[in-house]
Amino acid sequence: QVQLVESGGGLVQAGGSLRLSCVVSGLPFSSYTMGWFRQPPGKEQDLLTAISWSDSSTYYADSVKGRFTISRDNAKNTVDLQMHTLRPEDTAVYYCAARFAGGGPLSSPAAYDYYGQGTQVTVSS
Repeated sequence: QVQLVESGGGLVQAGGSLRLSCVVSGLPFSSYTMGWFRQPPGKEQDLLTAISWSDSSTYYADSVKGRFTISRDNAKNTVDLQMHTLRPEDTAVYYCAARFAGGGPLSSPAAYDYYGQGTQVTVSS
């Protein structure tokens, strides 16, 4: 059974930092590109960042570039999202997701096979 379990969400003031973590089980983690999505209240889910299965190359959406950093640890089957300089507009449910190798460019939100249950991030002004 495939499981993706996020943790680390919470309430933070604008300008603060949070680190999200996602533990993955039930699949060959090193063969999966990993991504972080978010869904603000009343809006669609968007891909924020992704890290390649093959060379750990990364993609960042413009909205988080320079503030968020994705990393993976293939030995621990984890993918983290370090978030700095948080803004109220970063308030959303954050999801990690897994996509099998070769699923297209890192910037594509398509072809993700598995998602976690999400973790809430709330940034107060």
